[in-house]
Amino acid sequence: MRIGILGTGNVGRTLADAWNAAGHEVVLGSRKPEEAEPGSGRVPIVSTESAVAGADVVVNATPGTASLALLTSVGAPALAGKVLLDVAVGFTADGDLSHLGESLGEELQRSFPDTPVVKTLCTIDRLVMVDPGSLEGPGTVFLSGDDPAAKATVRGLLHDLGWTDDTLLDLGGIATARGQEHFSLLFIGIAEGTGTYRFGLRVVMPTEEAAAEAH
Repeated sequence: MRIGILGTGNVGRTLADAWNAAGHEVVLGSRKPEEAEPGSGRVPIVSTESAVAGADVVVNATPGTASLALLTSVGAPALAGKVLLDVAVGFTADGDLSHLGESLGEELQRSFPDTPVVKTLCTIDRLVMVDPGSLEGPGTVFLSGDDPAAKATVRGLLHDLGWTDDTLLDLGGIATARGQEHFSLLFIGIAEGTGTYRFGLRVVMPTEEAAAEAH
């Protein structure tokens, strides 16, 4: 699959190397590719327009406060029909969430109605994104989006990062992306409490006995 990742920061580069290693054709998109650091050298850095034009899946790994403007500069026609995998969360200069009444994922879906948006991976650190087996036990990754086919495509890409079906939880439509993005506030608290960003969240269900007693 051809994947264009917008954003050349740590998250974008980590995902790019992982999907490249899994056999996908990956490029990193930058507004100023000539000034971007080369990174591992395994994944080429091109303009954002070129990254989108050649991609089946576009990954938004840009700062959440800049995502809409960047994608708008690329243009809705260029994004139409492509899956937009959104991992971004927006923070203000004060450290507050920039999207309170709705999520960035919802804003992007409303702004680009012909581009199915799937929110995922924004509840974990970049190293856990590409190495779920590094945790003591399986974590949970969430998916939010309105388009079932787009979610199936994203599921496949998550499998290539090492996430199995039993670790993926479909929350429903893109409106549920609010919960994923707002978790970032708790994420920061957990990181401060544990001294590391390398942890996961696991959704656990009641035992069969407990479920039966509830009925």
